[in-house]
Amino acid sequence: MKKVTKLLALFLALALVFGFAACGSKESTTNETKANETEAAANAAEVKIGFICLHDENSTYDLNFINAAKEACAALGIDPVIKTNVPEGNECYETAADLVDRGCNIVFADSFGHEQYMIQAAKEFPEVQFCHATGTRAHTENLPNYHNAFASIYEGRFLAGIAAGLKLNEMIEAGQFTADEAKMGYVGAYTYAEVISGYTSFYLGAKSVCPSVTMEVQFTGSWYDETAEKEAATKLISNGCKLLSQHADSMGAPTACETAGIPDVSYNGSTVSACPKTFIVSSKIDWVPYFTYIINCVANGQTIDTDWCKGIADGSVKLTDINTDVAAAGTAEKIEEAKAKLADGSLKVFDTSTFTVDGKALDSYKADVDTDDKYTPDTEVIENGAFNESVKRSAPYFDLRIDGITLLNEKF
Repeated sequence: MKKVTKLLALFLALALVFGFAACGSKESTTNETKANETEAAANAAEVKIGFICLHDENSTYDLNFINAAKEACAALGIDPVIKTNVPEGNECYETAADLVDRGCNIVFADSFGHEQYMIQAAKEFPEVQFCHATGTRAHTENLPNYHNAFASIYEGRFLAGIAAGLKLNEMIEAGQFTADEAKMGYVGAYTYAEVISGYTSFYLGAKSVCPSVTMEVQFTGSWYDETAEKEAATKLISNGCKLLSQHADSMGAPTACETAGIPDVSYNGSTVSACPKTFIVSSKIDWVPYFTYIINCVANGQTIDTDWCKGIADGSVKLTDINTDVAAAGTAEKIEEAKAKLADGSLKVFDTSTFTVDGKALDSYKADVDTDDKYTPDTEVIENGAFNESVKRSAPYFDLRIDGITLLNEKF
């Protein structure tokens, strides 16, 4: 009995010792974590970042960047310097140089046409990190301080396309038109790969639930031109399009849809407040993760990826809330089902079994990834039965013209 008592006492003593040690270790770990967080915040506070925007808050595209810049910087305790209405010309270089003079150690620009001027600035100011959205040349320029970024927005557009296709089905079932009249319209800015990738993924999303759907595309030749976008939308509606979407940055197309009573899928933000009777859903790139990433890289002396691209699974591509007053029943559930398949890789947006080009399926295609002046195809991009978009570089390079989509004009 005494032996048992002694053993029990010894066991309790050891438990107390190790228990205190464990508590001390846990407290030490917690304190270390807090110290690291404080140090990271202090490091971030040493970063000064400038943003160059093509337009201002009136552009849904630029507003999306501006809101993300403010959110990311506020969370890290720094004040951004935001320059708006900077054209795609030498003004971009001058603005970048001015931001460097003002002490910025990161400069970000948001429009495709800014790229050559950002590269010019990167060469002149090697101590500053220059980051650019939608650009194509970082991986070939080989500048350690110049970086491209985008997101797999085609995933978001595909999901938004599902919402569009379900709405078409609902309208067909209601007897508003027949299945062979299920035609959508799309207002595009330019006939660039970025826009082609976007409208094609939107169409394929719609087609996945409404197999008879077709689509017409009207280009405006501008990223932001409210009059031209409204005119393009009006033309598409007059052509018999039953639902519209867009890759253009004003409220021109959504307001044309609201006036005509045509369902609309917008881009870069909800338009429900202005178009409550027609807005269904919108996809967008959430730039907060990227801005947080580049600020932390500079704060901690880490290298920024030459090409950065994330998607739905990483929180960089999002959908707005669905307008249930307009969307078809079951839209949210169908989107969530597809989203899960995108995340686990069982669903590929550009699965080559889901589309044809000139009546033929594709098993090989070379895209212009290493962009040159002649846009020479240089890289095989179909692998494992799918077009691998934004894998070889961050910016889209899908430029196929698939069956089912008719271009009413072209603008380069």
